[in-house]
Amino acid sequence: MSDRSITLKVEGMSCNGCAMNVQATLEEDTAGVSKAEVDLGKNQVTVTYDPDQVSLHAMEKAVKEAGYTLVLPE
Repeated sequence: MSDRSITLKVEGMSCNGCAMNVQATLEEDTAGVSKAEVDLGKNQVTVTYDPDQVSLHAMEKAVKEAGYTLVLPE
């Protein structure tokens, strides 16, 4: 298992509850994500994940289902 980290912008967060929701969605509900650190002030999340288990698009979908937008790199 070779984990990677990536920092992505998150749109739609307005409070600590939102940040906690995004973190829980990624860490607890998304297989392959080992850590998610949300920075509400910067509207971003740093995700540590195993690319063999989860794709960026799968993370994007999970966050979208929680009501937020994870902005993927071009």
